Amino acid sequence: MKLCMIGTGYVGLVSGVCFSDLGNDVICVDKDLNKINNLKNGIIPIYEPGLEELVLKNTKSKKLTFSNDLANSVKKSDIIFICVGTPTKKNSNSADLTQIFGVAKELSKLINRFKIIITKSTVPVTTGDEIEKIIKKKQPKNKFSVVSNPEFLREGEAIRDFTFPDRVVIGSNDLKSNKILKSLYSPLIVKGAKYIHTSRRAAELIKYASNSFLATKITFINEIANLCEKTNINVDDIAIGMGLDERIGSRFLRAGPAYGGSCFPKDTKAIVSTADKFKTNLSVIKSVIKSNEDRSKLLLKRVYKILNNKVKNKNICFLGVTFKANTDDMRDSSSLTMIPELSKKGALIKYFDPTGFKNDFKKYKNVQYMMSIDTCLANADLIIIHTEWNDFKSLNFKSLLKSKKVIIYDMRNLYSSNKMNKLNIKYFSVGRS
Repeated sequence: MKLCMIGTGYVGLVSGVCFSDLGNDVICVDKDLNKINNLKNGIIPIYEPGLEELVLKNTKSKKLTFSNDLANSVKKSDIIFICVGTPTKKNSNSADLTQIFGVAKELSKLINRFKIIITKSTVPVTTGDEIEKIIKKKQPKNKFSVVSNPEFLREGEAIRDFTFPDRVVIGSNDLKSNKILKSLYSPLIVKGAKYIHTSRRAAELIKYASNSFLATKITFINEIANLCEKTNINVDDIAIGMGLDERIGSRFLRAGPAYGGSCFPKDTKAIVSTADKFKTNLSVIKSVIKSNEDRSKLLLKRVYKILNNKVKNKNICFLGVTFKANTDDMRDSSSLTMIPELSKKGALIKYFDPTGFKNDFKKYKNVQYMMSIDTCLANADLIIIHTEWNDFKSLNFKSLLKSKKVIIYDMRNLYSSNKMNKLNIKYFSVGRS
């Protein structure tokens, strides 16, 4: 099939590349000419394992092309995916749909024959209705169909999640479009993906409800971890004991920093905003948002306690600063709260992250990016394991650490407290005594 992906951000680029790898002819469109030129030269704007190889493979076979010519790309394509950003509005919890409606207005002028127009971006309930209204001003209803097809890609696992999804959700009030899209996704369906056809509004809400529930699980286990620290209980035991109950499941029950990234923070806020609009109180999700916002401050207090409130001139090493492993995404990472605060109190901070230097910390004179784990650990008074990169899971601290006075604060519970005690390393973790 001939597909057009509008927007080459995380969702548009990964989905477009993976669709081309299934044998479709895909044009990825973006108004950012520099980004398009880079993609044509194999330069990828995001860190996602395996993505670069797939881009090179499918551009070589000419199944995947990049363009900034929206009009020509739309006219050549049968199915149009809207994959532009829906960030949180400034001074508000609601999603900013400026780019979505801007694309809809452009499409209303460009449709030359029947097109299926799909919102792949995460959008609030009734957004599809608004897109349809915008296009109907310029085009007859029989020339297009507006569909919701939310994505469920995890950063760092996106290619696998696209190729082996739990489910494919199609929200459409049009049987013709449903039949075409079932055919598009048939290579994934035959491998076991469940295909779900719902109303358009239901598909929009499935995405928000799913992310809000996962955010709730993370926040729940983090709060239980707080209780475990006060009651001399290991939170890992609690997570295992709970997770074996099939009604609950073990995924997303790992205590650690606050959730962050491109989805959970903005989507929890957006669903609350939508509910407020419809005069419905989502009190559970409101509590999740508040608890998560407090999480980084709570972990920071723990750092102060570990250092006996003597932070000035302490050498603090951060291993990992992204919100999770296998991504370069810094959005809402706990490090964005912790590092600036420690810096203001006079700490000397070094950080190492496999995805490299971060502009977020450029303005802080006492914050340095280090090129290796060894140089980052050198002369450290406190080591904070912030992100669960594989690079940090099997470190030989006995040989790496020259000072026996160093303290480790493992915010991901990567190591055993007993083993650290045997090495005579002062070790702290999350939700464990």
